[in-house]
Amino acid sequence: MTRIYFPGAIPDHGVCELASGQAHHVIHVLRLSEGSEITLFDGKGTEYDAVITGSGRHSVSLRVRGSRTVDRESPLRVTLVQAVSAGERMDLTVQKAVELGVAAVQPVMSERCVVRLSGERAVKRVAHWQGVVSAACEQCGRNTVPPVCELMPYDAWLGQLSPDQGMRVLLAPDGDSRLQTFERPQREVTLLAGPEGGLTRTEAADARHAGFIALRLGPRVLRTETAALTALVAMQTLWGDF
Repeated sequence: MTRIYFPGAIPDHGVCELASGQAHHVIHVLRLSEGSEITLFDGKGTEYDAVITGSGRHSVSLRVRGSRTVDRESPLRVTLVQAVSAGERMDLTVQKAVELGVAAVQPVMSERCVVRLSGERAVKRVAHWQGVVSAACEQCGRNTVPPVCELMPYDAWLGQLSPDQGMRVLLAPDGDSRLQTFERPQREVTLLAGPEGGLTRTEAADARHAGFIALRLGPRVLRTETAALTALVAMQTLWGDF
């Protein structure tokens, strides 16, 4: 069943129109036509059965048949704080993190980030990553769309953390903690992953000073996208719904 994220109001047993980009995807990529069934979801936990009743070159009309609340969210709430990596690496990290149940993504600019973003470019990249999140939710069945937070400088993000923000984990090849020694978190988890070159010694020390536990994922050094996703898999296996 094709799933489409529809962020607007979806009327029970009413009619709605897809945005032009979504309509193009449905008609020209998926090759669906009048009578095809689609599942809409509102990003807040509810999904809707719908059928295509008409289409044009850049438009698709849907008749909504009914709704239901379907919760596919993990009981483990993880915010992934990812130092921006280059191009497809960042897209891959965001996409797979959503599939693995992450609750939010916070991109940060650290000293060794290969890509430098600011101003309008930063706003556009965050919007792009939010699109990656929405598409991942369409694919994996999530009805709640995690937010991609505003891109922040690493120091500014670290400085605004509240004291009671749950477990804090820093991915560090030289870390002295292993995940199996952690206690089950009682609240949310903040998972911090550095860029391709890793965090600097100062950045890592500042994170430890802010209460982050340095986690080592085995004896091998993992790439930035591999490290974040490996940690999420392990956390979901130990404490989540895997």
